[in-house]
Amino acid sequence: MEPTPKDFSDKFAKSLTMFFRWFADTFFAKRYGNRAVVLETVAGVPGMVAGMWIHLKSLRKMQTGYGPKIRTLLEEAENERMHLMIFIEIAKPSTMERLLVLFAQLVFWHFYFVLYVFFPKTAHRMVGYFENQAVISYTEYLAEIDSGRIENSVAPKIAIDYYKLPPDAKLRDVVIAVRNDEQGHADVNHEIADKPILN
Repeated sequence: MEPTPKDFSDKFAKSLTMFFRWFADTFFAKRYGNRAVVLETVAGVPGMVAGMWIHLKSLRKMQTGYGPKIRTLLEEAENERMHLMIFIEIAKPSTMERLLVLFAQLVFWHFYFVLYVFFPKTAHRMVGYFENQAVISYTEYLAEIDSGRIENSVAPKIAIDYYKLPPDAKLRDVVIAVRNDEQGHADVNHEIADKPILN
């Protein structure tokens, strides 16, 4: 469940999230596979930035205790990277969409790095809201599949292998698995924002 913004930091994070949601809705509408390609590219940035920054902080302070948080964040980044690899197989992005992905990653990496260094609580809250919106988008994706407006095609092998799905798994099974991941990422980031650990 998405938490209600409590203070300026939360409201700022929510506003940023809804801006990015508007961007995705405007450019991709109901092209959920293509939308996932771009959004998962961006979604793979926060865990890597945060994990790297906390790793460097541990080195600078010469202090232990950061390991579990670093591993959690890097695992999140790797999970989002796998989502991208899966949806590339599903959506087959065009050259223009691949260029958009590169541009989005370039801009978002620098933006998120600055945000995380100076306002880690806001950064984690924003990612929590991002992931809440991802859950909504994947739920809408499922509705399109269930209605027959999007074909429930055969799941790509990379998704079957990654999620250990049955050999006859379909797109619907993949979307459910990815949505479950996103809900987990939302919960983790909201928890860190509520109780920053060794920030």
